[in-house]
Amino acid sequence: MKNILIVAAREFRQIASMRSFWLTLLILPVALSLGPIAQRFLRDDRADRVIVIDRTGGAEARSIEQRFAADRDRDLLQKLSRYVQRHKYESADPAAPWARHDRWYDEADIARFRASGGLDAALARIDRVKPADAPTFKPPTADYEIVPAPPALAAMPDDRLDAAVKGYLKPADGKTKPVDYILLVPRDFGSSPLVKLWARSEANGTFIAAVQDVLTRDLRSRFLESQGVSPAAAQTASGIAPALAISTPPPGGGAREAMLVRSILPLAATYLLMMSLILSGSWMLQGTVEERSNKLLETVLACISPEELMYGKLLGTIAVGLSMILAWVACGVAAGYATHGVIADLIRPALDPLTSPGTIFALIYFFLAGYVTISVLFLAIGGMSDSMREAQGYLMPVLLAILMPITLLLQAILAGKGGILVEVLTWVPLWTPFAVLARLGIGIPTWEVVGSGLVLAVFAAISLVLVGRLFRASLLAQGQRPSLREVAARMRAGGREVK
Repeated sequence: MKNILIVAAREFRQIASMRSFWLTLLILPVALSLGPIAQRFLRDDRADRVIVIDRTGGAEARSIEQRFAADRDRDLLQKLSRYVQRHKYESADPAAPWARHDRWYDEADIARFRASGGLDAALARIDRVKPADAPTFKPPTADYEIVPAPPALAAMPDDRLDAAVKGYLKPADGKTKPVDYILLVPRDFGSSPLVKLWARSEANGTFIAAVQDVLTRDLRSRFLESQGVSPAAAQTASGIAPALAISTPPPGGGAREAMLVRSILPLAATYLLMMSLILSGSWMLQGTVEERSNKLLETVLACISPEELMYGKLLGTIAVGLSMILAWVACGVAAGYATHGVIADLIRPALDPLTSPGTIFALIYFFLAGYVTISVLFLAIGGMSDSMREAQGYLMPVLLAILMPITLLLQAILAGKGGILVEVLTWVPLWTPFAVLARLGIGIPTWEVVGSGLVLAVFAAISLVLVGRLFRASLLAQGQRPSLREVAARMRAGGREVK
């Protein structure tokens, strides 16, 4: 055991001295630090600019502007309500619309919200009960902004607008701020339902639906008035809509939302296992190949046995991988509990599975068993290869065989699906660790966890024995690229010399 620990410590120091190790170790901290900054630059919060040319006198333009304002306030109320529900701030004003989570906010709710002072007044009430270190509410930006029609464009005849609007949608000078939509409501709107829309790019379906709804209501009001209904009654009839009482789960409490949140930790464990295995295994493989090519193995094998060398390298590789994972996990926990924002809101509930002893044991067992099972493959490749070029020839098919099913597995888990592929991968030892870890978030029967764990343990034990024989027989067989038959013969040799 002393010799194994000496080899393991040497392997760890050798890999830890590489620049690539430290650069890899810094990937996650840098990503967590730059993530919020990058999100600001990548997210387009600019409201679409809209020009409405209303030939009917301005009533339709005002209706559209009021609709956009109502949609903006409704979206604001919904976001504020979810924020209040997530952090349990209802006591700030129990009678306020944003303190009630069982409704679709209608015009009456929006009017009450505006009359009570709007967002500023709501945040002032929430601040009375909000802890000092709690995350602040970030209001959503407006989707659309009504831009006054330029006098030259507003006075232009309808038949000349097709050529004129291009200069506003895509200005030629590159300095003028472009307009996203230009809407023409003709003078005969009412007797004819035709309106015209020019869009800078593909028209947004939400924008089309909102404009169509406003104009449809006005058309209905005009029709009812033409049938003898009073204008006030026609307007009221056109605005009749059902009051929806909506029952929504709390943030993170919906079936799919909760499943995805619970799956963050198991999926992260699967991804970290895959990444650390590839990285630490590649470094160990590179070191083994260099030792063979530099004739260092003869000196090493004069002091220790091939088995001690193999187990020492395996232990050192596992130590390297686990140290990387511990550093990454520490950064993730720090981001969850020392910071605020989207990342923190995801990480904190994602750690809920750690309250279950069974889940903790399963995570640790399958993680370590998976590390041993896959690492021995890298050891076998390193023992048979005289150069990195030769090692790459063995390594690429192995990596493809491991990674391709895992990619399909992760996609299935994120989509909330199981299926025969997930079941099959659970029972194939090469992919069992990844499949079980990924399924812990969506639920996996206990008997499958226990059964697949036993199969994985047996497979890992057999792999260690067979790879140990291959490693011993291949270490000093330099200049020989074994065929599959020779590899099988070395595994059966049981440590005897193979020529």
